[in-house]
Amino acid sequence: MIYKAFIALGDSYTEGMSDEKKYGQYRGWADRVADVMANHESDFTYANLAIRGKLVRQVVDGQIDAAIAQVTGPETLVSFHAGANDVIRPKYNSEIVLPLYSEAVRRLAASGATILLFTVLERTGNTGRAAKMWEERFGEFNRNVRAVGTEVGAIIADANEEVAFSDRRFLAFDRLHLNSMGHDRVAQAVLEIIGLPFDARWREPLPPAKAESKALRAFVTMMWFITFALPWMWRRARGKSSGDGRSCKYPIAIHWPLSHLD
Repeated sequence: MIYKAFIALGDSYTEGMSDEKKYGQYRGWADRVADVMANHESDFTYANLAIRGKLVRQVVDGQIDAAIAQVTGPETLVSFHAGANDVIRPKYNSEIVLPLYSEAVRRLAASGATILLFTVLERTGNTGRAAKMWEERFGEFNRNVRAVGTEVGAIIADANEEVAFSDRRFLAFDRLHLNSMGHDRVAQAVLEIIGLPFDARWREPLPPAKAESKALRAFVTMMWFITFALPWMWRRARGKSSGDGRSCKYPIAIHWPLSHLD
């Protein structure tokens, strides 16, 4: 398949949080994939409707119709990643979120586009009751992704099949979003699964990490708690989200890349 367009939907993962910035925006795996796709189609267009912090309902209400309106057939690739923000919420309700996710995928597939879905990493290396709870939640979420993906014939990128993705060094300092290395690894994995040129080294594990002293680990954890955990808890307490008031990067499919902004 030579794709003529790529439309990316979702939350911070697809927006590109905390990758390097290009064109004044976080780049992210989706932009990186679009760069390669553009090399194989002279009239290639790209839209990215993802906004950080969005829940499944917000992605469905704010992005699905806009994406469907831009689909021209199977030569349009539509990626859909949503739900992780729901799963980590204390009041998460799988009986609401999972059917909502599935129906969104069915609507996208009915547009005639080629659909790309993602599972969520279940085992992050963390331990404790909270880690176990999230592992169980994400396991159930992923089973739903695989089921509806198989139903509609979607491409499924499954992070749980690749051991390398569990390395915490692919995460930014906030311990939540991917850093530049992480986004590049995801981009290479996606390029492989959609049949475009990719860097085969993306499966290679990083060299062994250097040992850190307990004092350094404690200091880093304290800075993380002050810089990220406390603001996150304060937003939750007020019912706020990091995506409130934000707009997506590229709401309308545009000719890509934006070479005039280099």
